[in-house]
Amino acid sequence: MARRRQLRGFDLKQLYGFGSLIGVDEAGRGALAGPVVAGAVLVTQEFLEGRWAVGRSGRVNDSKQLTPAERAELYAEFEELVAQGQIHATVGSADVAEVETLNILGATKLAMRRALEGIYPSSAFQLKTEPDLFASEAERADFQPTVSCRILIDGLPLRHFPYPHQGIVSGDTRLLCIAMASIIAKVTRDRLMDALDRTHPGYGFAQHKGYGTEEHRKAILERGRSAVHRDSFLRKLFAQPRDLEGQLTLFS
Repeated sequence: MARRRQLRGFDLKQLYGFGSLIGVDEAGRGALAGPVVAGAVLVTQEFLEGRWAVGRSGRVNDSKQLTPAERAELYAEFEELVAQGQIHATVGSADVAEVETLNILGATKLAMRRALEGIYPSSAFQLKTEPDLFASEAERADFQPTVSCRILIDGLPLRHFPYPHQGIVSGDTRLLCIAMASIIAKVTRDRLMDALDRTHPGYGFAQHKGYGTEEHRKAILERGRSAVHRDSFLRKLFAQPRDLEGQLTLFS
């Protein structure tokens, strides 16, 4: 119950002066292979005070704190909420070539922008104008924002990003909308990595999802890079010292 109140309560506070919130989070930023994927979830006060949010959102948490089965169950519920029109949820991704061209930060911003464009085109988004802090109570009461949506992104604010937003450090453990976005991004990316495991067998993508486990790094050294590995992420691995048989002497 405590977590349910914490997540939902923070969302409701962030809604002040806005009609809705969009939570944004990513998955795959630190992986050695595969795309980076972002999720975006729009919630309203009606949703946050509704039956599902009050009764069932206590199970929602940062995707990394949930089991695959828990994530899959929640993802299916989110799909039903979308079908019912209770929330909006979108995903965006940046592929390996874009990671290499833009670097991982640039690719992450691109994936987030693509997810947000599924809800709000950046060209149609106007920055909210705040009321004068020294205005009278009557003037503040009459204030109407120029945009009805606040965007909240997990982590620090992004520079040179086309959407006005607020960065929330550890947002996936503090806000329901960001935690929901983290689950959508994680489940979507995991399924993409399962598909890559079938087209690029031998690396174990279905098990580690492209992250730098010891088994994954050994497979890379034995088999070489695949077309879906991020070359810039492998430089440290190939630079590590090896013994006379070519095996790594230490995994960082």
